[in-house]
Amino acid sequence: MPKETKPLPPEQYLGPEKKPNEDDSTLRPRNLGEFLGQKSIKENLAVFIAAARERGENLDHLFLTGPPGLGKTTLAQVVANELDAEFVQTSAPALDKPKDLIGILTNLERNDVFFIDEIHRLKPAIEEMLYIAMEDYKIDCVIGQGPGARTLQLPIQPFTLVGATTKAGNVSGPLISRFGITCRFSFYEEEDMEAIVRRSAGILGIGVNPDAAVLLSRSARGTPRILNRLLRRMRDFAQFQGQPVITRQLVEESLTRLEIDVLGLEKYDREILRIIIERYGGGPVGADTLAISIGESSDTLEDYYEPYLIQAGLLRRTSRGRTVTPLAYEHLGLRNGGDRENGQDGLF
Repeated sequence: MPKETKPLPPEQYLGPEKKPNEDDSTLRPRNLGEFLGQKSIKENLAVFIAAARERGENLDHLFLTGPPGLGKTTLAQVVANELDAEFVQTSAPALDKPKDLIGILTNLERNDVFFIDEIHRLKPAIEEMLYIAMEDYKIDCVIGQGPGARTLQLPIQPFTLVGATTKAGNVSGPLISRFGITCRFSFYEEEDMEAIVRRSAGILGIGVNPDAAVLLSRSARGTPRILNRLLRRMRDFAQFQGQPVITRQLVEESLTRLEIDVLGLEKYDREILRIIIERYGGGPVGADTLAISIGESSDTLEDYYEPYLIQAGLLRRTSRGRTVTPLAYEHLGLRNGGDRENGQDGLF
């Protein structure tokens, strides 16, 4: 049986209301003890949170950066739970006008946690308003128009701003400098991924053999979001076949049907590597050219596909463009030059 935990504090969403996926909300950790992986981040945050609670102050503003799916939003919720504070959530694109931000900030209670996802997409006018709010806990409002317009400063309660982004380089220097705590997420170690498999499987009520957990962990690209998604699909296959436990054989057969290989590469990842090898002689090829070749935007290529391909040692970014590594040829079963070595490209 999963360990009983207290429910999450109420969340506030801007924009269209979203119905959270039941499994996603269930699998999310509720406190630092349940949050697996990112050891150094957790250890430091535990100290900062304990110190802030002892002083009765709000936690310093927190900046979270890293590839998608590694737990930035989840950690923000965990911080709110650890502080016994309300968690107010929005995303930068939803903050269209300064009055949107004013409405949120003036309704925050003392020590609340205010989470802004995709903070790199904040509009300049809203970003500048945040500067004073983060430092002095005040906001400037312009009342009236024309010659009769005047500025009014409204005090707000001390709060903790948590900003998350996958593009730290696109966040302005003045904004980053106002965050007192910076956490950079990295892909998860295999040991941590196996622990996540066991925890999630227990919550979902499905057994997983140890060797099946190892294979799932290796196929999830070091990303908990992908791991939990794969685990739910394995549960579907196991239920369809009438199996009470997920075995290694079931995982291998299911991943083959999903076109996911042992390194966690999906069909599109392998297609990127093949295009570089077969059309561009292994590279180098520019990001824009490669994006056009695969029919995706360069942002999607750089933010979603490339980080793990680079992490897995299959792709390099150079000053002249993208090049594949010898490991990519080996993984795809190709000789240097694009010729297939063994006549087939097996997933396992």
